[in-house]
Amino acid sequence: MTDVAPAPAKPGPNSRSLAEHLREIEFDPRMIGMIAALAAIWLGFDALSGGAFLTPRNLWNLLVQSASISVMACGMVLVIVTRNIDLSVGSMLGFIGMVVGLIQVRLLPEVWGFEHPATWIVSLAAAVALGGVIGLMQGALIAWLAIPSFIVTLGGLLVWRGAAWWVTQGQTIAPMDSRFRPLGGGIEGAIGTSASWAIGLAICAVIAGGSVVARRRRRRFGFSLRPLWADLVIAALGCGAVVATVMVANAYALPTGIARRLTEARGQVWPEGGLVIGHGLAVPVLLALAVGVAITFLATRLRFGRYVFAIGGNPEAAQLSGVNTRKVVMLVYGLMGALVGISACIATARLNAATNSAGALDELYVIAAAVIGGTSLAGGVGTIAGAMLGALVMQSLQSGMVLIGVDTPLQNIVVGLVLVVAVWLDGLYRKRFG
Repeated sequence: MTDVAPAPAKPGPNSRSLAEHLREIEFDPRMIGMIAALAAIWLGFDALSGGAFLTPRNLWNLLVQSASISVMACGMVLVIVTRNIDLSVGSMLGFIGMVVGLIQVRLLPEVWGFEHPATWIVSLAAAVALGGVIGLMQGALIAWLAIPSFIVTLGGLLVWRGAAWWVTQGQTIAPMDSRFRPLGGGIEGAIGTSASWAIGLAICAVIAGGSVVARRRRRRFGFSLRPLWADLVIAALGCGAVVATVMVANAYALPTGIARRLTEARGQVWPEGGLVIGHGLAVPVLLALAVGVAITFLATRLRFGRYVFAIGGNPEAAQLSGVNTRKVVMLVYGLMGALVGISACIATARLNAATNSAGALDELYVIAAAVIGGTSLAGGVGTIAGAMLGALVMQSLQSGMVLIGVDTPLQNIVVGLVLVVAVWLDGLYRKRFG
């Protein structure tokens, strides 16, 4: 008689790996790792700075400083997903910022004078349009003339940095229009505590409602459903993050003198013991969130977004399927340029001046934010939310090093090493999980 080997036991639900559990709830392990890294960075710098990092003032400024990079990172995700790169975004930001300053200080005042109500609107529209045109030009060279994106955008890095100097012969242009300055944050660019709570609660309602609608749509079309507890936890974490952000923004109080002037301007009496008035959410942070939501919708819900990821996954197959790959790539660069225009307005408004040094090394931070956020340089993979979180990680590193007195050359060394490690980890992840 021959012994029959017993059949291998089927793995039970408790024997599955952590990666399999994460796939079941459709959560990217890299996102968890990035959140853990951000928490470690915040706690580490808070300990090294004697508790100065995790304060409402520093966190509020950290979010404002991340806004410009976050906006550009949203476009960089789509660029990298199509297996391309854009090294010119920092120089483009500097050039567009100088043009915006020229429009506000020299051109429009000759037409309708200073402090006209339409000045900031025209400036913002001109920045977006100019950025879009520059992006389309570079995209056309890449898509239609088949010049590698690295070469085109490296040339753009040099061209637009030189053009930024040429616009005003190296002169700094200031000050900006008073209605334009809120785009950069600061006291003028804070919406107040009441409006912040209203927006925060509205966002929480959208998160909860979106979770319910998504679950119903999956059930109706027969798609697999996440466990109910997973949907509840994800919605709760999202709402918790929103509420925490609003609480931190409202906890950052206005200076006493400014708070008193605002109180008296409203016809109220300033109490003897003083009054604490919070900043609330900053305008550039809200603008960055709006851009992130819009680009996420474009990338995940519209045909254009599907084309972008199809090109990144397999360009030949996408072209054989009828996708006009050259047009899509050119439009991606046009969108990247338009987002650089928005970032240029944020950066210029924040400085209250247009300077030649604006945007220096921003291309490094933008690419690093996208890669750290899970965008693969091999193409076809990337998320907008991950890139915005990556921007926050990069800005946290920079702000933390400034807070503890690290020299600028060493800051650049750390950022470069972080970028290299992020690409290495992305390669390991792709090999293990495909």
